[in-house]
Amino acid sequence: SVEDTPRPISTQIVGTIPEWIKGNFLRNGPGKFEIGNHKFNHWFDGMALMHQFKISNGQVTYKSRFLSSDSYQTNKEHNRIAISEFGTVTMPDPCKNVFQRFLSRFESHKPTDNANVSFVTYKGDYYVSTETNIMHKVDPDTLETEKVDWSKFIAVNGATAHPHTEPDGTTYNMGNSYTSKGSYYNIIQVPPTKKTEDETLEGATVLCSIPSVDKTKPSYYHSFAMSENYVVFIEQPIKLDLLKIVTGKLRGKSISDSIFWDPKLNIIFHLIHKHSGKVSSIKYLAKPLSTFHQINAFEEDGFLIIDLCASDDGQAITNYNIQNMRKSGEALDEVYNTLSRAFPRRFVLPLNVDRDTPYNQNLITRPNSIATSVRIAKNKVFCTHEDLHGEDLHEYGGLEFPQINYHKFNTHPYRYFYGCGFRHLVGDTLIKMDLHGKRMKVWEHPGQYPSEPVFVPSPNATEEDDGVIMSVVITPDEDKSTFLLVLDAKTFEELGRAVVPVNIPYGFHGTFNATA
Repeated sequence: SVEDTPRPISTQIVGTIPEWIKGNFLRNGPGKFEIGNHKFNHWFDGMALMHQFKISNGQVTYKSRFLSSDSYQTNKEHNRIAISEFGTVTMPDPCKNVFQRFLSRFESHKPTDNANVSFVTYKGDYYVSTETNIMHKVDPDTLETEKVDWSKFIAVNGATAHPHTEPDGTTYNMGNSYTSKGSYYNIIQVPPTKKTEDETLEGATVLCSIPSVDKTKPSYYHSFAMSENYVVFIEQPIKLDLLKIVTGKLRGKSISDSIFWDPKLNIIFHLIHKHSGKVSSIKYLAKPLSTFHQINAFEEDGFLIIDLCASDDGQAITNYNIQNMRKSGEALDEVYNTLSRAFPRRFVLPLNVDRDTPYNQNLITRPNSIATSVRIAKNKVFCTHEDLHGEDLHEYGGLEFPQINYHKFNTHPYRYFYGCGFRHLVGDTLIKMDLHGKRMKVWEHPGQYPSEPVFVPSPNATEEDDGVIMSVVITPDEDKSTFLLVLDAKTFEELGRAVVPVNIPYGFHGTFNATA
């Protein structure tokens, strides 16, 4: 846990921060893991802390603010954990009498508004988001926020913290709805621009609803993929037991206790046409895997290519409880060794499957593609992946938190992606992957832990990797403080760093907000 730093403080520049970088590098993640004598159980539960690195003329200032969410305010007021989070259940209020405490067990979990996962944009505005129905609109300059509730605009019970944005600003996302007929996955579309200055999600629509294969046990998903014409939803064998969630408070169990991995189930790729909202009748199956983050997806020669970070086991979420993360030495190694590594993989889905498409043979005709897709039934195609890496990535513990040159190359054929190598519970290297030859470049310093790399293109860039990579690097040694690292994206050499005199916790996701 750290305190926030609401007033900007100077940083010490080592090396050079390019003069052309002008704007706010914004980061989000948990920053407070105790309230009074109570402790949160899970990394995902910590109170949201927003970070801003303001960069101008080669200089950097830093500030941070705790998100003034209802959860944060209520917890602060009661000096205890008063709102349940993903892995932590609130205990009944000791000030209530026995009967009131007994009754409070029957209340269901109120969704938290502790938006600690990422910074996202809708209609040109910035929001911090988690996976419930509440987001907070953020002024990227002051970090002042206002609460926005998805369910006031469309019938969803939440939305992911990883929307996709078109070049014109139209945004797509996904959210669940729970009805008497069962659970549905909804594809959401948000218009590109605002009609009035103070509007938020007005005009958002549900493009289509896909029923969950198992009505009471929908799949957990953290994000989805998007190509030029399709939204791709991956229904994976990480399941939410809705009955357990509803009765959780009664049983003193958190939402994380209601998530389970079912390795008997294949994954299903659902393709939804973005413009018509029509769901493809062809279901693309693959053997069970878990995926949190997709890298990119694009259409070429009648195929939809989808690149993602995936592991063969879906039990990782539960391992990130605080007790595990605070271990050290061999005990920490033991936890790490139970985790399944995530690696970049490519699936190739044939788009033109009709009644003349042959059965039981590989439909992929792309040169040099190792991935396969075989029609096994009228509306079913079974797919196997191609690895997007060489043997050398195994030394770095796989790759997560993937990022690309998003504005130019999302939904298009591309060559480079960036991510963190995970030889520990958190990232300990930065990796640049070149899909031509599957070669990689690595930035690493022992004892330093870089977070998600964010690509910022240089002005007048002509090549895909013209620009810089920014990452916040932390170290457990208190005397070696945190810093913002800037790498040349092409060479992966360090250009400079801005050393921050306060500690920053390891965060999740961020974005760069360029200013004129």
